[in-house]
Amino acid sequence: MAIISTEVISVAKFLKNNKLSIPHFQRPYKWSVKNVIQLLEDVDRFKSKSSYRIGTIIVYRDKDKDKDEDQIVDGQQRTLTLFLILKAIHTTKADLSDSIKEQIADVIAQLFDPHFKSEISKQHIRENYAEILRRVRNMDEGLIVFLLHGCELSYLVIDDLSEAFQFFDSQNSRGKELDPHDLLKAYHLRELPKDKGQLSKIDVPKLVQAWENMETEQLAALFSNLLYRVRGWSKGDSSRYFTKADVSLFKGINFETTEQYPYIKLYSYVKENQEKSIGAVQEVVFPFQMDQTIINGKNFFEMVSHYKSKYDSLSTLSGTISEEAREVFDIINSYAGKDRTGDKYVRMIFDCALMYYLDKFGDVEPSRAILNIFIWAYSPRLKYQSLQLASVDNYIIRESNIFKKIKDSVFKEDVLQLHLPFMDETFESDKTKKIKELFVKMNYCNE
Repeated sequence: MAIISTEVISVAKFLKNNKLSIPHFQRPYKWSVKNVIQLLEDVDRFKSKSSYRIGTIIVYRDKDKDKDEDQIVDGQQRTLTLFLILKAIHTTKADLSDSIKEQIADVIAQLFDPHFKSEISKQHIRENYAEILRRVRNMDEGLIVFLLHGCELSYLVIDDLSEAFQFFDSQNSRGKELDPHDLLKAYHLRELPKDKGQLSKIDVPKLVQAWENMETEQLAALFSNLLYRVRGWSKGDSSRYFTKADVSLFKGINFETTEQYPYIKLYSYVKENQEKSIGAVQEVVFPFQMDQTIINGKNFFEMVSHYKSKYDSLSTLSGTISEEAREVFDIINSYAGKDRTGDKYVRMIFDCALMYYLDKFGDVEPSRAILNIFIWAYSPRLKYQSLQLASVDNYIIRESNIFKKIKDSVFKEDVLQLHLPFMDETFESDKTKKIKELFVKMNYCNE
């Protein structure tokens, strides 16, 4: 890594840089009103000091590019908030002295022009700007001068994007903590080919845009509710909460840097044939599996898009299944207790197990799979009065791990002929009456 420069600069000097830009790999602007208020209150609290350091900004500058840009890698949230504060002061403070007005106008004239596609960013910008407008009306000239010239930033310029991404992985002390999937996005962008010839074959903006088109909440649910838990439970591991400590589960091999072990040859063979088929009438599609070794970079992004599509379309199976299996979907989508916390957990393990079966065996006898997985997943609902995430996690790990069964199965019959015990006793509840009626109808418990 080559650090081009490092300095401590004032907010005014930092914002007087029209070469600043928000790169495509950045997450949306997510600072809340609470974060904004905290920053403004910190500035006000330290205004009697000679200076106040409000954070670090790290930018990437590609010296080989014709276009000279300072791409913000770390500090985007703080930068955009300072941008909004300055805009609000310029817009609302008409009673300032000529000297202060000139200083503000000088910064505004050289301010960068950020653009946003993310609706999440736009929403937070609207909410935060409204709060900032309310607060800057009470700002006196002394506080404005301190903000512009007394508040400082550590400003680092780096010319190695790979190293810059490592800074992106970290979080700012006052900023919003990065979600695990944000860290994975940064990691796998960093894992794209280093060779510019190879990289030119990859439409990086398209990869990033496909990711950004998925709402943060959708991505979080995809990883925490499906991908993380299937990978963990299929190995027999407890899988309750997806945190930053678990992101290594979604880091795998890089064909450029990983030693070519024999097991990697299978993946290499598929990848080579996939590349050869580009532009052919029928291109080779990488055969994703939820428990496979992760292929870093482009393949990871394609895998996430693949499973997001599959996850969203799970409910549409009802049009291609038997009447009995359709009844299962009808009941779990409508019974009285379906929105209780414990019931949401059993629905989650039902969806995970069905996704895992379809992922491995495809659309082969899905109706039988639905019936079996329903009995397996909803047995704890009838067995216990209270269900927590720990309850269903323990049920899978200690009592009946259908995920490991699917993982170890060679033929679909190994799963479809799974022994599911008859329930002699069940917990009676009006909220689960429809579930029990279906168990009785399928001969898995008495009335």
